Amino acid sequence: GIGEGDEVITTPFTFFATAEAISAVGGTPVFVDVYKDTFNIDVTKIEEKITSKTKAIMPVHIFGQCADMDEINEIAKKHNLLVIEDACQAIGGKYKGRNVGSLGDVAVFSFFPTKNLGCAGDGGMIVTNNDDIAIIAKALKAHGSGENGQKAYNLLNNIEEEVQKAEGANDTVYNPLKYYNYLIGYNSRLDAIQAAILNVKIKEIDNWNAKRREVAEIYNEALKSTDLVTPATRDYVEPVYHMYVLQSENREEILEKLKEAGVATGVYYPVPLHLQKCYKNLGYKEGDMPVSEYLSHRTFAIPVYPELTKEQVDYIISKIK
Repeated sequence: GIGEGDEVITTPFTFFATAEAISAVGGTPVFVDVYKDTFNIDVTKIEEKITSKTKAIMPVHIFGQCADMDEINEIAKKHNLLVIEDACQAIGGKYKGRNVGSLGDVAVFSFFPTKNLGCAGDGGMIVTNNDDIAIIAKALKAHGSGENGQKAYNLLNNIEEEVQKAEGANDTVYNPLKYYNYLIGYNSRLDAIQAAILNVKIKEIDNWNAKRREVAEIYNEALKSTDLVTPATRDYVEPVYHMYVLQSENREEILEKLKEAGVATGVYYPVPLHLQKCYKNLGYKEGDMPVSEYLSHRTFAIPVYPELTKEQVDYIISKIK
């Protein structure tokens, strides 16, 4: 497990929850700058940040663009580190033909309503090919209780005995195992109603992602003659465009023009994580992550959701130009 004093390498150009998860368990996020074209972690700068305290690398498939996972996994294997994919914005994406979320030791997905696959409230998913991590995750999501809680407790304390019911617990309606707790966990179970919604919507995710790619391709073609920088995609990546993010030195002027035209926009992300007040104690300063800082002053997103009509896409393009 990752805990007090451990370090996890990640990117500063992402939503706060990425680093927050590291800090929440007592770890320290160690930031590595990103590529200017894909916005993903710069793999050439990872190894210089590895120390004896480093326990994992957490790449983010930002905006639905896949990080360079082969290089990341090679570095992780060399230094005996876990790879945790933050795939919250990239469900359905592919890297060299492989599904995002299957490329590291463990991956996390978000089902927040604005995601490509969203429920009606908060929701998420952990996937892993590691049996030990799976046992611990199952226990922690439900207050560290019950049979999964005891399995995780035994695992974390190197106890090899078979799981036994706690003394006095007989798993009856009067004395259920769920009231016997072995770890300090969370209430992070997906509500049944949210799961039901996702079971219906997941059947459409490939179609929705394909539509997002179609819209992105139209934007790319229409805007290549402008001064705007369109998002880059590696040849071996199939992106899902959670966001279609442009770069411009005249961002504020463009945003104001689009606002007047009734076109929704967003800035992702205005403050890189290494410059957030809550991480002042880590000692970062302006200039430490020049690419992330550059992007924070130039990036903005325009609509790319799958329900966009051709007329709406053409209208958006006309107002940007």
